[in-house]
Formats: sequence, structure tokens, C-alpha cells
Amino acid sequence: MRRISAAMPPQSPAVAARPRTAKLAVRGVGKRYRLSAGREIEAVHDVSFDVMEGEICALLGPSGCGKSTVLRMVAGLEEPTSGAMFLDGKQIDAPDKSRGMVFQRYTSFDWMTVKKNVEYGMKINGVPKAKRCQEADRYIQLVKLSKFANAYPRELSGGMQQRVAIARTLANGPAILLMDEPFGALDAETKWQMQELMVGIVDTSKVTVLLVTHDLEEAIFLADRIIFMSRHPGTVRQDIVTEFKGGRRFSSHEEMMDAEGFHDLEKKIMHLMRDETKKDRDEAAAG
Repeated sequence: MRRISAAMPPQSPAVAARPRTAKLAVRGVGKRYRLSAGREIEAVHDVSFDVMEGEICALLGPSGCGKSTVLRMVAGLEEPTSGAMFLDGKQIDAPDKSRGMVFQRYTSFDWMTVKKNVEYGMKINGVPKAKRCQEADRYIQLVKLSKFANAYPRELSGGMQQRVAIARTLANGPAILLMDEPFGALDAETKWQMQELMVGIVDTSKVTVLLVTHDLEEAIFLADRIIFMSRHPGTVRQDIVTEFKGGRRFSSHEEMMDAEGFHDLEKKIMHLMRDETKKDRDEAAAG
């Protein structure tokens, strides 16, 4: 694996002040699946990377490279065949509330209001009623749904339903937020709005985020760090720090597109993606 940086302006005070503690450490993780007739397939191979405290880190790469497999192992939903993962120094070996998961599909309970959905995890965890009511209001406001607190999910748009899922997950106080293509099912305009809202949510809540995406521009806009994975079996090809942002996050896509260094990084990652897909074509032609 080779670590690169996209553009190299002088570090702003925000970069220098950002905590450099590794919140999540992934070390030599591999995953193999058993198939019929005793065969096996290797999904990911020797994956290692860190996610720093307060960072948004995106897993990006060609389809089938194992991004979601890595995320599910971090969540504790699957066990690695080899290697280990550590959150705040503690080895991950099962799901727990320290890792909150937001999926692409909408997961709210249709028979509960927005507020009851956000309160649900806290209720299960024994949070007193007054406290969970207060926290639910806070997170509903954070995702800009205060006017819809008493609405039901079926009455909301897709983007609004994802905001409910984000609020419900954050209300449980996870140490890291895991997101598996959370905006993949949304139309382009709603997706941009959700991405911009997500930047504000992370800046306010200070949560650490590990995000899976197929969207190159989404990865650049949201992420402080991009882990680019190779084709199957997936491994870390490059660890890219989005330094053209100068130690901050952009509040709009237009601001990002106007920034010096954005198009250079976009071309760099596009080249990596094309290089990986070319390997697939070459292998198929030889095969």
C-alpha cells in the first residue's frame, strides 16, 4: 500500500489542531467464504488502515472489491478469517452499540413516529423517558426534521427517512458511525443535499465516520481520507488524504468544485478506478 496526498498546501491551524488518535485500527484483515464442493473464495485480503478520531473516512473502489464486507466486519456482523480490528484499543468481535450502522435501505419502523423511532434505541438501552425525549429532540433538530417529529416514515421522502435513520443511530451515542452507501438510492439533487447536511451533522456532533460509497465525487466531498481498494480480492491500494481542503470540510459542492486541487484529485482517483477495471478486462480476455 502507498499513501498519497492530493495537493500539498501549507497546513491550516485546523489540520494541526485535529486529534491524531486512531479511533479505528484495521490490521491485516482478510475474509474468505466457503462455496459448494469445498471451494473457497477470497473476498478481501490483508486490509490495513486507520480512521482517526473525528475523521470521515470513505472506502472507495470498483464494484465487488469488498468495501461493504470490510464495513460489516467492523460492525461485527461478520467475522474476519484473518487479522483483527480495534475500536478505541478494544478488539472488535461482535456487534455492540459502540458502532452505529446506517444502511442504504430505509430501516425506520413504519408504525412509529419520527420521534418514537429516534427514541427506540435509547428505550431499549434503559435511558429514562425524560432523558430520551430530550435527546431525541436534539438529534431530530440536528437533522432538520423538527417540524416532522410526529410524522410517520411513510409520510416522508426518501432523504427525510434517511435523516431519521441517522438521528436514531446518533442518539445511541456510537463511538463510530458506519454508513453503507446511505445515499445511494436517492436522486441526484437529494443526494447532494444529504451530503451537505451530513457535513454539518458531523461537524456538530464530532462523530467519527466510516463510509462505503461507489460515488467518486461523494467520497471526495465528504471524506477527510479515502481508502481506495483494489479489485477482487480487495486490498488497500492507496490511502489518500484530501489535503486540498486545507484542513476543513466544504459546505457546498460548488465550493469544492471551485477549490484548487479538486479536479486533480478527481482525475487521480478516476485513473485508479479505470486501472482496476482494465485489469478485469485484461484478465477476462486472457481467460
